[in-house]
Amino acid sequence: MSGLGEDIRKVIVRPVISEKSYRLVQAHNQYTFRVLADAHKIEIRRAVEEHFDVTVTDVRIVNVKSKPKRRGFTRGTRPGWKKAIVELSPEDSIEFFDAAGAGG
Repeated sequence: MSGLGEDIRKVIVRPVISEKSYRLVQAHNQYTFRVLADAHKIEIRRAVEEHFDVTVTDVRIVNVKSKPKRRGFTRGTRPGWKKAIVELSPEDSIEFFDAAGAGG
């Protein structure tokens, strides 16, 4: 464990809002979240189940690489981050994604 103890819900930083994430929700009931860099699959599963009161069937983790950025002569990089794609059981859903996707 990463030492989060009782506050396991801090593992989830925020949901990832993109066209691809909405396609995953509609086609496969998979939800995408930005998570802490040292979080692992068991912590992510517990955090999603506890926070949203759903049943998680699968968790996939993607380490998003940092991107080089440049402004004039100044060069730098954007920080990398960790993304979790969480698949829920067919009878479960997360309302936040459903409501946010309804307008588009």
